[in-house]
Amino acid sequence: MGPLNLPRKVSVLGSTGSVGVSTLDLFEKAGVEVEVAALAAGRNVERLAEQALRWRPALAVIEDEARLPELRERLRGSGIATAGGPGGVLEAASAEAQWVMSAIVGFAGLAPTLAAARTGAVIALANKESLICAGPALLRTAKLAGGVVIPVDSEHSAIFQVFAPANADQVSRLILTASGGPFRQWGREQMARATPEQALAHPNWSMGAKISIDSATMMNKGLEVIEAAYLFAMAPERVDVLIHPQSIVHSLVEYADGSTLAQLGPPDMRTPIACAFAWPDRLPWPAERLNLAKVGPLTFEEPDLERFPALALAKAALAAGGRAPAVLNSADEVAVAAFLDRRIGFLDIARVVSETLERMDRVGGGAPAGGDVLEMARTTDATARRVADEVVSALMAQA
Repeated sequence: MGPLNLPRKVSVLGSTGSVGVSTLDLFEKAGVEVEVAALAAGRNVERLAEQALRWRPALAVIEDEARLPELRERLRGSGIATAGGPGGVLEAASAEAQWVMSAIVGFAGLAPTLAAARTGAVIALANKESLICAGPALLRTAKLAGGVVIPVDSEHSAIFQVFAPANADQVSRLILTASGGPFRQWGREQMARATPEQALAHPNWSMGAKISIDSATMMNKGLEVIEAAYLFAMAPERVDVLIHPQSIVHSLVEYADGSTLAQLGPPDMRTPIACAFAWPDRLPWPAERLNLAKVGPLTFEEPDLERFPALALAKAALAAGGRAPAVLNSADEVAVAAFLDRRIGFLDIARVVSETLERMDRVGGGAPAGGDVLEMARTTDATARRVADEVVSALMAQA
């Protein structure tokens, strides 16, 4: 293998979350030499300080500004600059880097991702909300700046690896695979009594709380359908979902001649991260190799939209277009938080999202004058969250 053309200067936004930790672990395992421009985290000061002392970034940022004094104390004498709050995160996102991991969870990741895209860097995208709330604008921003967006979600990475842009008109379908989550074989009555602990126990992947709950409701797959439609310029009716409990086939691309190409591998987030880091090259690292004989049978089944209505809600939001996908995302964040706080039941998550979408059809609060994409997204997000909070309160009153 010849010398790899790898990025030299990198930033990791969301460095203390599961994807951020996997990114830095990949660098360690692969032995790549990188200069870290910036690390940004939400609230985990201890882990951020440990990462900063190991990787020596020019800038370490904690989004929770109240924890900035502790970060400064932990990094005293290191020569590492520190900052806090949303402004500090934007500073980290705008730092000069060739490659930026965008892994901040939730709507909070949108502004930093847009800021990073404006620098012309390669954006390794693990923040769903950036695509859900402003996908076309984000992709356009990156392209105009001379950069590119490479997906890190295992499903979109799989498609990215077997999707030939020059032959996009010959693609008949994108097929996203889903594990089915911890409740794949549960009935509605069982799911109605599900606890946060049970919903967080994903059978195959180690993920953060929000995405783990979204996997249990299958909202994550609905959001991924929306992302895939934007990323690969695919009509909504040409993006499908297939349940695959073993999580070995990560997604498939069906072509007009009947050929279907798939990407396979053990479930490990470091593999799609490695793909995004080295593309179009391949980064050697001691990854677990796929042994199909050991894995055994691979099974597939259609998703049950009656037991998992979140998937249908997401598809309907994609078809509706406009602000509907952003409303879906914001309502889901509110509903998941309420479930984790034990204020609503598991099945209420989809109810909150559905009711919020219906109410938002009757609510004002449209885009502000000027058409700024970030302000438009913020206005939609704030309004949808307020409506979703009202729906949660109504469900609690009925309980």
